[in-house]
Amino acid sequence: MAINTLATATLFQKTLDQLAVQEAVTGWMEANASQVQYNGGAEVKIPKMTVQGLADYDRDNGYVQGAVTMEYETFRMTQDRGRKFQLDAMAVDEANFIPTASTVMGEFQRTFVVPEIDAYRISALATKAITAKQASEFKPEIGKTTGVPAFVEFKTALKEVRKHYQGPLVAHVSSDFLLALQLELADKIHTVTFAVGGINTQVPSIDGVPLIETASDRMYSAITMNDGTTAGQEVGGYKKATDAKDVNFLIASRIAPLAVSKQDKMRIFTPDNYQKANAWAMDYRRFHDIWVRDNTVNQLFVSTVAAA
Repeated sequence: MAINTLATATLFQKTLDQLAVQEAVTGWMEANASQVQYNGGAEVKIPKMTVQGLADYDRDNGYVQGAVTMEYETFRMTQDRGRKFQLDAMAVDEANFIPTASTVMGEFQRTFVVPEIDAYRISALATKAITAKQASEFKPEIGKTTGVPAFVEFKTALKEVRKHYQGPLVAHVSSDFLLALQLELADKIHTVTFAVGGINTQVPSIDGVPLIETASDRMYSAITMNDGTTAGQEVGGYKKATDAKDVNFLIASRIAPLAVSKQDKMRIFTPDNYQKANAWAMDYRRFHDIWVRDNTVNQLFVSTVAAA
């Protein structure tokens, strides 16, 4: 009995989209995209609302009429990435295709797609913060007894953000910087519940700000994308840009980043339909990007690693 490839592709697409949010440490940034309109392709429409401020109340004439403007701005996701995979028909029969394909695509997304999305988002926000001069340089040293402690560096950054925003914040923290904090504060770091993709996790916090430990290879101020075809870039993925700095931590308000990640229609070809080889073929394509509204840039702060 032939596999319904259309249903299988739809199932994979839905499952991979859910996993992308749950496995990405920056998945929380997609919460602000709930009202984004997406109809396929690289373009999204983001709602923009403008209202007027308070006016004097008149006891005879009552309220002064206010104006509300609601419109959608069209943005184009700049990250258009994809890969094709083949599974030899002799190695994978119809009954085995679904579990084998699930394993391949799940591993691909976990080891390559999710880290790249995280790294891109963090580098984009770090660049925004540096450009807005919401940035500092600091070199964490384990067991450091002189100079500025890591705790003071983090609290100073919090103060800069709190000048502009008093709502909930989130911090992505490198393993080295988090260890420096933990050694300085011993058992004084409390934990809070942080939810990503519907999964609640206990994470350390300072002043109620969740500290999301983030792999060092995702904590760069800039990254370079490999195109997959140029010599030396065949492996695909991304790498640290030549002029990039390592990031100690990135603080952002919960409302500042507006991240979108969409998998375009996934295609699965059976061995009978795929002309290039006697194999199953799967096309994976993902659009994603992140934006920060002009009036929320001051709700970001980045600390990069200073030179020794």
